Amino acid sequence: MSNSNDPGDRFDIDAPAIQAPTTDPTPEPFEVKFAARVDRLPPYMFGRINNSLYQKRRAGDDVIDLGMGNPSDPPEDVVIQKLQDAASDPGNHGYSKSNGIANLRREVAKKYARKYGVELDHESEIISCLGSKEGFSHMCLALMGPGDTAMIPSPYFPVHMYGVILASGNVVALDVADPDKFLRNVAYTCENLTPTPKILIVNYPHNPSSAVIEPDFFVEVVRLAKKYRFLVIHDFAYADVAFDGYMPPSFLSAPGAKDVGVEFTTMSKGYNMAGWRVGFCAGNAEMIRGLGTIKGYYDYGMFQAIQIAAIVALRETEEGVQRQSQIYQGRRDVLVSGLRRLGWEVEPPKAGMFVWAKVPEPWRSSMSTMDFAMRLLEEGNVAVSPGSGFGAAGEGYLRMSLVENEHRLRQAVRQIAKCLSQTPATAASGD
Repeated sequence: MSNSNDPGDRFDIDAPAIQAPTTDPTPEPFEVKFAARVDRLPPYMFGRINNSLYQKRRAGDDVIDLGMGNPSDPPEDVVIQKLQDAASDPGNHGYSKSNGIANLRREVAKKYARKYGVELDHESEIISCLGSKEGFSHMCLALMGPGDTAMIPSPYFPVHMYGVILASGNVVALDVADPDKFLRNVAYTCENLTPTPKILIVNYPHNPSSAVIEPDFFVEVVRLAKKYRFLVIHDFAYADVAFDGYMPPSFLSAPGAKDVGVEFTTMSKGYNMAGWRVGFCAGNAEMIRGLGTIKGYYDYGMFQAIQIAAIVALRETEEGVQRQSQIYQGRRDVLVSGLRRLGWEVEPPKAGMFVWAKVPEPWRSSMSTMDFAMRLLEEGNVAVSPGSGFGAAGEGYLRMSLVENEHRLRQAVRQIAKCLSQTPATAASGD
């Protein structure tokens, strides 16, 4: 044995410096981390109902769906025919301009002039959107960032809350039931919140509550906007669906409205073109420019054949829009009268596609709106939207859409009556 101090006598200098492990280490779970804006979103409130509805229909149950405001009537024949003709033209299948073709924007300007007396420049004050929901969300991205606050109506249509949140903004929700109180709360919030809110979001006729206003409401909105230096976004989704002679006013018809804000409209409701995704934003040219900037990065515009068909709809089917309102009015009357016969507290809406109904006692005191809605679905085969899905202010109410025909609505009332024939205590005991 050598007594040398040479390290080469003690170690195999040809061996690797680090011995490879004989087995792989236990892998850590691969984690996908969402952006903070996504983590701020709550669980989808209607997921439980939608899953149950899907399972029941798979099982063959005939569920009357009064949950989503998804029009069940078709567009006018002339519009469908124009879509077919335009889709047959190879020239309509390329990318389109993200702000919409000029002739479509001209027709929107003509409708505003004809119906509301509002003059709009179709080049700078109107932009088409892939439905008003897309436009609204992207407008929030154009205008809002961390630290910015929007005032919204409460109860709220979800995109009015979460479009702001996804744009990293903050929300102050104001009770929408009393228009005068709403305006007082806007002024109070502006006086007491620092920094002052950047945006006011309004939505009349209101979804979900069907609250409506008169034209002087928007005159005051413009005054407050100029006083407190906030911008205004009006979601006018139900402009074309109104009853009993009521005409929903346009925000843009208020003097000075174009100085402070914009208005979103859609062809989804009155024109029965929900799946076509045709919406518009009109008003303040600088806000329109900001939306156009965002859209230029996100999309290539609407399929041109759809835009051409939408032009025909705007030009030629206004009588059809009025007939559709009359259809919804008849459905409203059937549903409201049926629920009232059951003892429910229901005010007939003046506009929109929904009835906002207070859950009757003793059910309202004994279970949540979500549980009550689930009972109607599971035991009555009637799907409705629980008011809590529109924020805490909606608790105790249900939103029922008017998309089913009158026969189906009468059947829904009968099934609700049968479902609620037992008291909550009796139903819980199983007797």
